[in-house]
Amino acid sequence: MNERALIRAIQRYTASPRRDDDLIAGIGDDCAIVRPRRGEDLLFTTDFVIEDVHFRRAQETGVVTGYRALARGLSDIAAMGGEPRYALISLALAPWACQSYVRDLYRGFAKLTDRFGVRIIGGDVTRTGKLTIDVVVIGAVPRGKALRRNGARAGDRIYVSGALGGTAASGYKTRPEPRVELGWQLRGKATACMDLSDGLALDLHRLCMESGVSAALTSPLPVARRATREQALSGGEDYELLCTIPPRRKPPAGLIAIGLVIAGDPGRVTLDGVPLEPKGWDPL
Repeated sequence: MNERALIRAIQRYTASPRRDDDLIAGIGDDCAIVRPRRGEDLLFTTDFVIEDVHFRRAQETGVVTGYRALARGLSDIAAMGGEPRYALISLALAPWACQSYVRDLYRGFAKLTDRFGVRIIGGDVTRTGKLTIDVVVIGAVPRGKALRRNGARAGDRIYVSGALGGTAASGYKTRPEPRVELGWQLRGKATACMDLSDGLALDLHRLCMESGVSAALTSPLPVARRATREQALSGGEDYELLCTIPPRRKPPAGLIAIGLVIAGDPGRVTLDGVPLEPKGWDPL
């Protein structure tokens, strides 16, 4: 199958009867054309998913790989309080990746695009030694309302959106759940927010560094069934939301309080008074 035939197949896989007033042109031209809506800020995020780094093909289907690849980007948009709208997906196909596998990838993407109303509007295709997927997700948020990492202040409570460590305990076989709707609910309430892609210990350290504060966690932490505390702290790929909210504001339902933001050395995190090493998933 040549490039033109593959692109035509991808156009079929991504065809949608829905019309978007802000999408002027999708797959087929050199660029997609999107007309921004008034009163919004646009959000852009990108993620690589690479064979034998982020997944092993013998351990999961193309549908699962496609789902997980897009879920990562949707989780980033959720962490900013945004609405995901469009995706650009580029494939560098390994010699073993046939058309039926590509179709399975797009079936995996569709499980999320259909649910969240996201349109795939372009990308690129080529060949390489290991399958590589590059996903760009474009979202939007009301102007000036994006949730960021740098707003946490001493006295804020620290919350997570669910139990941690479950993905690591499963051998990284579970499908992450992008917390898009929760991100919307956190607008105007959270002072800082991010998604937990690399583990609580490392990601909370990053949030505290950006905000110039320290954090004091207290036991018990919300540890997923069959997971260890170490997996909850540094296993990664849970894609729950980590956020800080002042005590005077009522948090959305379902959030779990795990500690407090305190004044101190930027990035310092303790658990029950003991310094916590910022350890987690680091591809480098």
